Amino acid sequence: MDALVDSMFKFVEQPMLLQGNFAPVNEIGETVVVPSIEGEIPKDFPEGVYIRNGPNPIFADKTAAISIFGKSTLLWFEGDGMLHATYFSKDERENWVVTYKNRYVEAETFMVEKEKKKALFLPATEGDSSAVVAAYILNLLRFGKVNKDLNNTNLFKHAGKVYSITENHMPYEVDVSNLETLNDWELKDAWNRPFTSHPKVYMKTGEMVAMGIDAKKPYYVLGIISADGKKLIHKVDLKFEKSTLSHDLGVTENYNIIIDYPLIIDVGRLIRGGSLIKYERDQRARIGVMPRYGDVESVIWFSIKNHCTFHIINSFEEGDEVVVIGCRAIGSIFPGPDHGTNKQEWFRRAFRPVSAVTEGFDPSVDGVVFPRPYEWRLNVKTGAVKEGYLTGTNFAMDFPTINDTFMGMKNKYCYTQVLDSVQSSKTGLSAFNLFAKLYFEERKKPVIKEGEDWIKVEYHVLEENQFCSGLHFIPKPGGIDEDDGSHN
Repeated sequence: MDALVDSMFKFVEQPMLLQGNFAPVNEIGETVVVPSIEGEIPKDFPEGVYIRNGPNPIFADKTAAISIFGKSTLLWFEGDGMLHATYFSKDERENWVVTYKNRYVEAETFMVEKEKKKALFLPATEGDSSAVVAAYILNLLRFGKVNKDLNNTNLFKHAGKVYSITENHMPYEVDVSNLETLNDWELKDAWNRPFTSHPKVYMKTGEMVAMGIDAKKPYYVLGIISADGKKLIHKVDLKFEKSTLSHDLGVTENYNIIIDYPLIIDVGRLIRGGSLIKYERDQRARIGVMPRYGDVESVIWFSIKNHCTFHIINSFEEGDEVVVIGCRAIGSIFPGPDHGTNKQEWFRRAFRPVSAVTEGFDPSVDGVVFPRPYEWRLNVKTGAVKEGYLTGTNFAMDFPTINDTFMGMKNKYCYTQVLDSVQSSKTGLSAFNLFAKLYFEERKKPVIKEGEDWIKVEYHVLEENQFCSGLHFIPKPGGIDEDDGSHN
């Protein structure tokens, strides 16, 4: 089988995945001391480690494959997961010592290619449908999996353990001291399916709420993990009719929040000559409010305006209403335009602010990947829905973070990353060059100019050619107030 694939498929590079701060880097080996620090580390900053992961193809020049079937390519988020750890400690004189280490997550599929020293998994997500189908089948026959375990989207902590995850597989535990990949997830027998990149821990109980989507039935399963991480205490198939690429979920004191929008994975459509993943902008969207340990019949579904919301900021209960706040766009950044479409032109228009479009406006392209903070207020007694944007049309925001101790409870503040629409449109990759601080309780009067922020927002601009990723709020040790973070 390997010889057949080698004779029929040629791996090639995608230049767009090798540019700027999106270019892959090598493992550096041993931990190194950071010799120079610009600015000042806050005195009350807690000692510890900050870890992030991201796509970093081990064979960066082999991210697409060409054959008699056509061409298939990796998407920008499909590279092998690499961990980047920055360790903060103090010496005997109370001076900061900062060290850095990076290391690949050594998933089973990663090790197959590392040991063979060659790219083996054929790209099986985007491209000519025949090529994607061929890659899909051949990967399944050779490795028992359609795609690699990527481990490049998020890290989460539960019951004292840290896991690396992407939602096409189960979590991999990692040792934060040296970034070694440890045993497979101990709940793998109880949870035998993919696992969300963004599980939520309700702090009052310590329980973790998670879900897993799949291209085959059951399409969406929700589960609850005990506070000690040793038991799956609730699991329910929500009986979705389609495979929705739902990326996030929410929790409140009493409910699980299920967000469902028509970014559909459809193997049948792929076989018929279409794309594997497609945002069906004419289909319905909905939000489900489910009692914490409810079943499929207990979910209250609210029909809402169509959208694509990858990240929920927070959700909470307020009287009879369940409030959900997320970063909403009217289209999906991936898989991007249909195959054969001019990608650069599509992204140029998709990333630009709707307010900047004056002539020839096309709602299927212009501003479709321009997410902004958005609020849904769902009345569980009457079924009424009130929804709308919280910020204006000048800045796109995503990848939100809050003080995690307020997860599931009403909160006042949020931080987001702000998109550089011009730079992003040039590369077709999201580049963030600002931070924004949102004040949810400081709302303006009902009458404002079109496109303005409805709530107070502070914008913090980075230096030229600086871009950010992985924003996180660090509470001050012993802090009481929500926004009591470490600072000078």
